[in-house]
Amino acid sequence: MADVTNTEIAAALDELGDLTELDGGAVYRVVAYRNAAKAVREAPTSVLALARENRATELPGVGGIIQEKIIQLADDGAIPATVKLRAKFPPGVIEMTKLPGLGPKRVRRLFEELGIDSLEALKTAAEEQRIRGLKGFGPKAEEAILGSLRLAGAGERAARVILDRALAIADPLIAALREHPAAERVELAGSARRMTDTVKDLDVIATAHDPLALATAATQLDLTESAATPTEAGVRLRTHTGIAVDLRIVAPDQFGNLLQHLTGSKQHNMALRDAAVRKGLHVSEYGVLDDATGETHRCATEHDVYALLGLEYIEPELRENRGELDAAASHTLPALITQQDLRGDLHCHTTASDGTASIEEMATAAREAGYEYLAITDHSASFGFGDEVSPDKLRQQIERIRATQIDGLTLLAGSEVNILPDGTLDYDDEILAELDWVIASVHSSFRMTSEQMTERMVKAIEHPLVDALGHPSGRKLSKRDPYAFDLHRVIDAAARTGTMIEINSNPDRRDLDDTSARAAAAAGVPIVINTDSHRTAGFAVARYGIATARRAWLTADQVLNTQPWSTVQAHRPRHHRLGLTPSRA
Repeated sequence: MADVTNTEIAAALDELGDLTELDGGAVYRVVAYRNAAKAVREAPTSVLALARENRATELPGVGGIIQEKIIQLADDGAIPATVKLRAKFPPGVIEMTKLPGLGPKRVRRLFEELGIDSLEALKTAAEEQRIRGLKGFGPKAEEAILGSLRLAGAGERAARVILDRALAIADPLIAALREHPAAERVELAGSARRMTDTVKDLDVIATAHDPLALATAATQLDLTESAATPTEAGVRLRTHTGIAVDLRIVAPDQFGNLLQHLTGSKQHNMALRDAAVRKGLHVSEYGVLDDATGETHRCATEHDVYALLGLEYIEPELRENRGELDAAASHTLPALITQQDLRGDLHCHTTASDGTASIEEMATAAREAGYEYLAITDHSASFGFGDEVSPDKLRQQIERIRATQIDGLTLLAGSEVNILPDGTLDYDDEILAELDWVIASVHSSFRMTSEQMTERMVKAIEHPLVDALGHPSGRKLSKRDPYAFDLHRVIDAAARTGTMIEINSNPDRRDLDDTSARAAAAAGVPIVINTDSHRTAGFAVARYGIATARRAWLTADQVLNTQPWSTVQAHRPRHHRLGLTPSRA
């Protein structure tokens, strides 16, 4: 029997968590199984091998009992506790728990109260509108269930991996290959190089003076779970996280051709080929064929490929066939923002709400990340923290922030206030006026109609003490779709009032997305890129907000927190609409 993979172990622990919740088991057990599943899924090396060495407990969330269950799964083919719980429910009920947005508790109610015991029965009940009668469900829940069933049928969510998880494998894999004596050049290609939100797999391109040795070395990396037979042309790998890697090894003088071709996107490459044909040229991964001479030009760099076609070099993030070819032909491509351009972060959390670090710890981490200013923006009361962030507690928080001094860093007192369903905020104007920074976000009632949600967001944007709109669409990649709203009306309101809109760098959000951010910037809306950090290491995710901004064609001038705090402060809507004078330098 083959060793169980990390993917299989994580799936088994997730199933045990779902079954435990379905059975009404203790919450701490459910959480423990899911945390362990996450740690296993993201582990870059074999967790079974660690468990057999009694070292799986080195992973966060994996204790001795779970390590024992991993060994049971490997030795017996199943976890005994899972087998017992499976026997309590029909297989279809267990399958229902895997649908996004449903969850074991709701599945149990559907089973016990309506007798729904399979995906097909669930689909029929939703189509016949029998679910809406259950307390806590309603018509919108039925629509969501049908949507989840469609996604499950298409396999859309399971097929792709969020970019940060993919790069957590790609970065060390490429670093390891570059260190091999046979390696000359090793680069990431594909959608991961374009920094898309999610990726299907990883493409890596290399040159080597001993190609077979490099391909063989790739199969022997700790990151590699399984591999095809290596050849001089490369090898196909599967990593312990389940991500497939295609390593292609090519001659140095064709490196640019293959890198350009495999970076894509498909739409960009098709448009590039069409434009080339009109010039009597044919572009492929092997070179650029000139019809007039019959010569195939092999290019060592991508710059050479684009230059042969009379084009300015196009950054990977722009290669989506959204006008970049025309801009490259006319030499009007933007100078894209870089992470080094950011001077401050205006959205983070501490232990006053759901963060894991103190004000001073977050401030110190921000300074070490290179920031000049940081806004502490803990959640407000209606998010579920109650008295912990009451107006009186917020005033105490303001005092603590004011009293914290970090050399080289301006620390700002802020709050991430909730936009309530009627568009009002959950702090009154008196305390909002005491803050240096107010970012307003939707955290509840996601199933409102588009018209209702739009009115809600616009009302918040029009509030003169709201400086920025946080993670505007509410999406969570692979977990929650954006709520319905009229993006253009929201952008128009922000442009009219001067309210900033956030690109949230959390790799699970990246919200606004790239096309929406481009539209907002084109309308003159000031953009801010924030990390939404909940821990000291969280500032590193700025790379994903920057990636979204680059994919949106944004320059540093279009992102306000590339400027000093005094400039950001002067742009806040309150100063224009209330005639206030900036209070902090």
